[in-house]
Amino acid sequence: MTKKNHDADVAFIQALAELLRENDLTELQVKRDYGADDSLNVRVSRHLQQAQPVVSQIAAPAPAATAPEASAPAASAPAAEGGEDPANHPGAVTSPMVGTVYMQAEPGAPAFISVGASVDEGDTLLIVEAMKTMNHIPAPRAGTVKRIIVEDGAAVEFGTPLVILE
Repeated sequence: MTKKNHDADVAFIQALAELLRENDLTELQVKRDYGADDSLNVRVSRHLQQAQPVVSQIAAPAPAATAPEASAPAASAPAAEGGEDPANHPGAVTSPMVGTVYMQAEPGAPAFISVGASVDEGDTLLIVEAMKTMNHIPAPRAGTVKRIIVEDGAAVEFGTPLVILE
């Protein structure tokens, strides 16, 4: 690699980092091909570890102190397991990409899954639309749907927990 390519690559990586920060993204991955045996594969990521616990600490006490269980089941569903992070659950199925979640094949069609439903390995759990492509998210193993964490039409990032299977 020439000095010119190296300088251009450094500037490119700095531009990616700036893009990551300006658009509040957590990860970018890009591959540049310069020739048959010359390429650059860059992955820039950041983790907002400090911001997430602060939000959890503020949000968790509010439902318990101000609302009885029956008054807001939809609002308390994400924190239903005592503030436990669903991503750490052993049965969590996470999003393999950034996109928009759809719970059914088309509007008006029945949802792929519901809480309590049994699924076989490979069954479609939901769809994540990314760049106008509908990506069916398969069940990694057979089990029972214990919890659906995302809502239809919600935006998700890579690694966002979608469903809990047990």
